Amino acid sequence: MAGPQGEIEELIALMARLPGLGPRSARRAVLQMLRKRAALMAPLAKMMAQVAENARECEICGNISVGGCCEICAAPGRATGEICVVEDVADLWAMERGGAFKGRYHVLGGVLSALDAVGPEELGIPRLLARIEAEGVGEVILALNATVEGQTTAHYIAETLEGRGVRITSLAQGVPIGGELDYLDDGTISAALRARRAF
Repeated sequence: MAGPQGEIEELIALMARLPGLGPRSARRAVLQMLRKRAALMAPLAKMMAQVAENARECEICGNISVGGCCEICAAPGRATGEICVVEDVADLWAMERGGAFKGRYHVLGGVLSALDAVGPEELGIPRLLARIEAEGVGEVILALNATVEGQTTAHYIAETLEGRGVRITSLAQGVPIGGELDYLDDGTISAALRARRAF
């Protein structure tokens, strides 16, 4: 049976599996929590247990919620006839931070990938099509990452929606506000040049 040191090492190993944390960062985080047990570790453990018990995937859009559907899907004012399709919940939250989009979302939970055996069924694309019909959606905004897989998925969805009377748009891509050309990669500059508009 593992002693206290073994339990601490196991906690460090579990923390190191989180995105953005390696073994050193995990070790520092665990040691800090141990030093401030009452202020950090106990409330964190309690909240993690609570979230693990209550957090669910929204049965409509795939966002994280504590009930059957999330606050966005439950808000009548968000029924604008627009659905923004995103890859994962982090992308949805990023869009919400911007505060510009007032419609509803659809979280795919990934992108099409033949190598990983991820097809349209695994991404819930048929569920997206059903929502478009049921909610009377007039516009689908494809807000997928500008990776090969993201763009392949966007093209697949656009082709699937063709002829359904739905406007299909995507996020603009190119030079970010405050960006300097010298610091941008070639792909971003190319995308910005292709998406140029009248000045």
